[in-house]
Amino acid sequence: MYSDWTPDSWQGFEALQQPTYDDPYALEAAVDRLAKLPPLVTSWEIESLKSQLADACTGGRFLLQGGDCAEVFEDCESNIIANKLKILLQMSLVLVHSGKRRVIRVGRFAGQYAKPRSADFEKRDGQSLPSYRGDLVNALEFDPESRRPDPERLIRGYERAALTLNFIRSLIDGGFADLHHPEYWDLDFVRHSPKAQEYREIVGGIGDSLRFMETLAGRQVGEIDRVDFFSSHEGLHLLYEQAQTRRVPHRSGWYNLAAHMPWIGMRTADPGGAHVEYFRGIENPIGIKIGPAMTSDWLLDLAKRINPDNEPGRLVLIHRFGHESIADGLPPLIEAVEKAEQKVVWCCDPMHGNTVKTQVGLKTRRFDHIMSEVEQAFDIHSELGTYLGGIHIELTGDDVTECTGGARGLSDDALQQRYKTFVDPRLNYEQSLELALRVGQRMARANIEALMETPVVF
Repeated sequence: MYSDWTPDSWQGFEALQQPTYDDPYALEAAVDRLAKLPPLVTSWEIESLKSQLADACTGGRFLLQGGDCAEVFEDCESNIIANKLKILLQMSLVLVHSGKRRVIRVGRFAGQYAKPRSADFEKRDGQSLPSYRGDLVNALEFDPESRRPDPERLIRGYERAALTLNFIRSLIDGGFADLHHPEYWDLDFVRHSPKAQEYREIVGGIGDSLRFMETLAGRQVGEIDRVDFFSSHEGLHLLYEQAQTRRVPHRSGWYNLAAHMPWIGMRTADPGGAHVEYFRGIENPIGIKIGPAMTSDWLLDLAKRINPDNEPGRLVLIHRFGHESIADGLPPLIEAVEKAEQKVVWCCDPMHGNTVKTQVGLKTRRFDHIMSEVEQAFDIHSELGTYLGGIHIELTGDDVTECTGGARGLSDDALQQRYKTFVDPRLNYEQSLELALRVGQRMARANIEALMETPVVF
C-alpha cells in the first residue's frame, strides 16, 4: 500500500509503552519463531469486517465491541470463553431486535494480553520492580522473576489466542450461535436478573418471527444458523504485531493476521510515533481511542496518516470522555471530521472515562455514569447529523462484582464479594444485558423519530 513502509519501519521512530528485555538474543529468537507460525485470522475475514464497518459509517449496521480489559493466560478455559461469547451474542440479539440494524460482533479477546502503564516501575515497601504490562510481557506477582519481561510469553500469548479463536469458531460452526435457539445462550444465573423476563420476551418474539417466515417460505432462512464474529485487541507490543504481519496471495498490501481489528490507544497515538507508523501500513480496519486530550488537528492528522484514501470502514473512532466531559469534548471533534469529509465509524467507549475509586481504594465504574455517557453520545451525534455507529464495552460473562449500580443496585460495599479483575472493572452479565436493553430502546426511539421526520408522498 505504501512504498516507503515495511512491517519493521516503525523501528526508526520513538516507540512508547514497549517493555525492556534483558536478553535481546532471546527476544529476537522468539520473534523469529512467532513470524513462522500460522496466522490467527485471514485476509478475507478482515476484508469482510471492513465491508461491514463501511455500512456502519452511514448507519446501516451497529458495532458491538466487548470483552475483558486485559486477558490473562489462566482464563483460557472453555467455560470462561463460552460465557463471554454468550453475553456478546445476547447483547447483539437485543440490539438487532430493538434497533432494527444488523450488528457487527467484535470481541475484545484472543490477543488482549498487553496493557499500557502510566509508569515503567512499581514500588512497594521500598522495592522497585518493572510494572505489570500484561501476561504477554510479564506476570502480576510482585517479585523480580515474575516481573521480568520474558520473550517466551509472546509465544504463549499467540498460543492462547489461537486456542481461544479455534474454540469460538468451533462453537459457532457447531450451531452455538443459531438464532433458532437463542435460549441456549442463557447463563446459569440469568433467572436471577431483574431484566431476565424482558430478555426472554425478546427471545420468544424472535423465535416466533423466524418460524413464521420459514413457514411462509417453506424452507429455513439462510445463514440464520451462524453469525460472523471478529477479534480485536490493542496493538501495543509492536514486535508481536510485526511478527504476524504478512502478505497474502492474490491481495495487495500487508495484513496484521493476529487480529481482525487492532486499535491504537491514547498513550501511543502520537502521529509521529512508532505505533502510528506501524498502523498506517496495514490493510486491517483500525480503531483509534480518543479522549479529552485529543484536539481536532491531532485527530485529523491521525486520520490522514492512517486513512489517506478516506476508505469507508478503515477507521473506527472510539471516543472515551467520561460522562462529565463528553458534552464539551466530543462535538468539536465530530465537527472537524465532518468538515474534512472523513468517512469513519463513531463508537462510544463509556467505560474508560468513568473510572473512580471507592473509599477502600477499589477501582470501579458506576452504571449510571456509563449509561449517561452512552445517552449523551446518542444525543450529540443526533444533533450534529452523524451516526453513533457502535459501543465499546469492557465486560465479562461471569457473575463478578466490579461495577456498581444497575438493576440490582450493586453498592460499593458489595464489590469485594467477587472482585476478580487484575486491571480495570468490568460490567457483569446482568449489567451488560441491561446496558444492551437500554441501548436497544434508544435505537428504537431513534428509528421512530427518523420515520416521523420522513415526508409522506401521496
